[in-house]
Amino acid sequence: MTTHTAPIPSVAAAPRRVATSGLVMAVASALAFSASGPFIKPLLEAGWSLGAALLVRMSLAGLILSPALVRALRRERGFIRRHGFIIVAFGLTAVAGCQLFYFAAMQRMPVAVALLIQYVAPVLLVLWVWLRSRRAPSKLVVGGSVLAMGGLVLVVDLTGARFDLLGTLLALGAAVCAAGYFAIAERAGDRMPPLALAAGGLIVGAALVGVLMLAGVLPFHAPAVTVELAGMTLPWYVPLGWVGAVGTTLGYALGVMAVPRTGARLASFVGLSEVLFTLMVAWLVLGEAPAPIQFAGGALILTGVVLVRLDAAAAEPGAAQVVPGLPTGSIPIVPAAEAPAPPAPVPATRAQLRAAAAAALSAPARPAP
Repeated sequence: MTTHTAPIPSVAAAPRRVATSGLVMAVASALAFSASGPFIKPLLEAGWSLGAALLVRMSLAGLILSPALVRALRRERGFIRRHGFIIVAFGLTAVAGCQLFYFAAMQRMPVAVALLIQYVAPVLLVLWVWLRSRRAPSKLVVGGSVLAMGGLVLVVDLTGARFDLLGTLLALGAAVCAAGYFAIAERAGDRMPPLALAAGGLIVGAALVGVLMLAGVLPFHAPAVTVELAGMTLPWYVPLGWVGAVGTTLGYALGVMAVPRTGARLASFVGLSEVLFTLMVAWLVLGEAPAPIQFAGGALILTGVVLVRLDAAAAEPGAAQVVPGLPTGSIPIVPAAEAPAPPAPVPATRAQLRAAAAAALSAPARPAP
């Protein structure tokens, strides 16, 4: 019996395309976020308060993404009842909490130390999955985590760093909120439109910052100043408009769309590239050239991300398995079973032949018609 093969569509092609598009979105999100610090820093030095800059940044981005939220409200009845909690949680942690904790920690310790502690978020996600599933991470994930964190130590300058307990706790709060950003975005990916989540979270975050300023917890100063960027003198609304309309809007929009495609763990490690992009933007805009050791740290971070990506690729569901002797992407076709041939007649014995002859002689003759 022979078998034939017929081509079938690859079940792994679609997931791989989705993961690749998510990876591109995650990198683009990190690039968009990286412009925030170098563009806001001159405003803060010129007299703007942090609360005022955050309020304008979140409000502008939330306004730009608000049509997605309005569209979701119109299409789904009871949208707020079903998704209101997760939107508020995203706004309080991923939007407002992460930034408020980080900048509060930055006031008590060097910026590099606060940044380093905040970016342990990927490691926190690895530990959380380990505790929840009781399955130890693979060697690729452990190795990627060690390399990425080691590279981060080299990228940030820890010269003259000092320890502050409250500042450390605040920075850890920022790390937890950053981990919550990826966890919530991944969980909400199958339940609601990602852009609606980003828009609602930004609006909630802006509302929280506004309440804190009205209560006097955060100061509000927004003078009409000019700043120096890339050798140009620009009015205050140019850098702030860029941060709100481009950096924050694209950063959150692409980020929440990328996480469901890549998974929270891989997206969090790709998010470490924001540190590298920030160094490049600060170099171009503020003239702050990175040191050679920071380039080495960036190479370690990228190597760690690649290792985590390799682990994610190995664990992708639907990966095709090659069977020896069969072409890739084919299955064997077995023809329908044919009807069995009748058995061959068994030769009669001599005794059977004599009995048949005797019976024929003893039988009466049939009359002629």
